[in-house]
Amino acid sequence: MKMIKSNIRVITLIVCALFVSLMAFAAFSISTQGQRWFSSSANTYLRRTKSNVTPGSIVDRHNVLLAKTDEQGKRIYSSDPAIRKAVVHAVGDDRGNIAYGAESFMANYLFAYNESYPERLAQALRGEKRRGNDIRLLIDSALCKKAASLFPAGKSGAIVVMNYKTGEVLALQSFPGYDPVNLSQADQENPLKPFWNRATMWSSAPGSVFKVVTLAAALRNIPDAMDKTYECTGSLEVGDTSVTDAQHAVHGIITLKKALAVSCNNVFAKVALELGDASLKKTASDFGIGDYFLFSDLVVQNSVYPADDRSEKEIAWTGPGQSRLQITPLHMAMIASSIANDGMMMEPRLLLDVVNGAGQSKYSFFAKEYRHVMEKVTADVIADYMREAVRSGTASAAAVPGLDIAGKTGSAQIDGQTETNAWFIGFIDDSRYPYAICVAIEDGGSGGGAAAPIARELFRYLSGK
Repeated sequence: MKMIKSNIRVITLIVCALFVSLMAFAAFSISTQGQRWFSSSANTYLRRTKSNVTPGSIVDRHNVLLAKTDEQGKRIYSSDPAIRKAVVHAVGDDRGNIAYGAESFMANYLFAYNESYPERLAQALRGEKRRGNDIRLLIDSALCKKAASLFPAGKSGAIVVMNYKTGEVLALQSFPGYDPVNLSQADQENPLKPFWNRATMWSSAPGSVFKVVTLAAALRNIPDAMDKTYECTGSLEVGDTSVTDAQHAVHGIITLKKALAVSCNNVFAKVALELGDASLKKTASDFGIGDYFLFSDLVVQNSVYPADDRSEKEIAWTGPGQSRLQITPLHMAMIASSIANDGMMMEPRLLLDVVNGAGQSKYSFFAKEYRHVMEKVTADVIADYMREAVRSGTASAAAVPGLDIAGKTGSAQIDGQTETNAWFIGFIDDSRYPYAICVAIEDGGSGGGAAAPIARELFRYLSGK
């Protein structure tokens, strides 16, 4: 009998512990992923709520109207077709075509899910239909319109503009876009998938823009890395592959600074082999590659460092940003921002504030540090090398007279492509204009020829130069 009682107590304790664990997990899940659950198409409560609530309006950071509901209950968008198309992936539409646009992902605010019962009762007593909260996004619709005008027609890709000090996302754009007011059959059948947000969901090998991560690993792990020289003969044989440079360039004996400026694949392949996979992977991890992203305002595809088949060939190609690396344009903008921000990576934020119908604030933006990725001294060296790439290297097309621009280009070759994907990351090193940019163009050609000129015009626009 004593043994039975003892076993019952043990079982009771185990059941209680499991119950407490379940409650703790539920609380954690709601706090970290509640918005994802709420905005899910499987949420029957949200579907019921939508029929009883007039959703609030959406404006940009300058109070430019992006979406509202008219007196007939119809959802209407900006009167400017160019703005509608330029911001559609950040805003979304009332059909739910954009999986995580503000229209769906911020539905808890727009439909006043968090409204108190006294507030609901007051509206009911006044005989009013419940109205949701108005939200103001951090995006700049005029900037987005400008960026969209620069992106090459007929191409797919993404542009991200961030404030590297605060994490504010001023532009979150995917191409091709579409007009939510005039959605056509051609849009729905477009093989370039205009409903897919490439800024946050397209993860791909980033090419040479990843060299800033390889450089960070070298500065950490290779003694006297800044003074060391490497020889580029134009071709590096590794296993059954040959690492070459664009136009089969031969750079001779060069430093890491020069190698970043001219984007030498040979040198960065050698650096990756010298570092070894573990050291390179550790630095990539410090930059958030491999993290499970749980951001407050955005759903972002996780970036991936390859875990298997880490032969010398694969390690060598990882150094210049190839192999099977998978990184999104938004994450590359975050990496550029961390270099500009003395090694601190900020969480990307899209929501500025939320106000209810009575003018009461329900939410206000605050900057949030995501992770410290490197020491300031390392960030300063990388920034200096990126400046050299703009002054005299492959990123020279991003230069703007009167601005201190740091940048890095990339041309990523993906199996089966006839053209490379063109990449650029960079920033203005000026406290008055604390902006970082990522431009990615699928099948765009060279980063220096296609992506850097777009960044240059955006730097000009942001600074008023």
